[in-house]
Amino acid sequence: MMRILLTGAAGFIGTHVLRALHDAGHEVVAIDTMLAAAHGPGAAPPDGVARVDVRDPEALDARLRGVEAVCHQAAVVGAGVSPQDAPAYASHNDLGTAVLLAAMARAGCRHLVLASSMVVYGEGRYVDGRGEPVEPAPREPADLARGVFDHRSATGEVLTWAPVDEDAPLRPRSLYAASKLAQEHYAAAWAAATGGTVTALRYHNVYGDGMPRDTPYSGVAAIFRSALERGEAPRVFEDGCQARDFVHVRDIAAANVAALEHPLSTFRPVNIASGHPVTIAEVAALLATAADGKQPVTTGEFRPGDVRHIVASPDRARRDLGFTAAISPRRGLTEFACAPLRPASGTGAPEWR
Repeated sequence: MMRILLTGAAGFIGTHVLRALHDAGHEVVAIDTMLAAAHGPGAAPPDGVARVDVRDPEALDARLRGVEAVCHQAAVVGAGVSPQDAPAYASHNDLGTAVLLAAMARAGCRHLVLASSMVVYGEGRYVDGRGEPVEPAPREPADLARGVFDHRSATGEVLTWAPVDEDAPLRPRSLYAASKLAQEHYAAAWAAATGGTVTALRYHNVYGDGMPRDTPYSGVAAIFRSALERGEAPRVFEDGCQARDFVHVRDIAAANVAALEHPLSTFRPVNIASGHPVTIAEVAALLATAADGKQPVTTGEFRPGDVRHIVASPDRARRDLGFTAAISPRRGLTEFACAPLRPASGTGAPEWR
């Protein structure tokens, strides 16, 4: 049994991690800032969770006494819908992580599990018809407007996606992605300076019960769910063939327990994914069928900053952590079609001061 500090313990993922840690027999010091943008104005922390801002060093010092490991889930999430969101990401995600790392050093706590994200990669990995890696050029808005969505080689050949491993280049393409990569850099530097260990879990598309409803910061699975609940057909952008990996939140929680119980050397990033890629159109169709709702409509609409394909290799998680996702996307998304969601709490990033 370990004594573990869990940040973001009242959030979508944090609540599942908290339950999994208790089930594994660990003692958990659970904290959450309870941001209005995430939980609603005036929301009180649930039983067993203390209201603590990870940017408050004195509060962290008090909570870190006797703690052997930290599981850091607290973050402002989403792709960022406005440049005005940048200070919130930098403050809550990056400053918050830096303050937490400094407090861990003072407390002599040397093991961190960090919630990172696939967004640090930016675009996924591609190969040509011979299986040779190709770095694609950015997609042009004019091509997207004509319905040309796939990356192509210099000769016009359509490129095929391949699984992204943890050694892929890191090229964030959103404000949120930039903040998650900064968290990783701070954590890696902290590990080098203190001799600590950091496992950065790069979550792929997380979904499951308790996921927030449709807001500009929701995942696509929740956006499709919300449309179906309104009696509308889910709207699928591009041609629906975008490949992704959807991983259930209960598997995310299990991966966190595995990472806490099996510290890796210094700084180690690990993809956390189902290992069973699906297309966005398949996700929408699975949810619509399971919910007995309207079938999805493929609109051809696009967002210039979206990536075409990004699919993870789960090999390192299996090899280093002994973790393999237990819930397939087909099973999990079918269950998710009728799972309870959190009420929509906010439509913008939180205050950052």
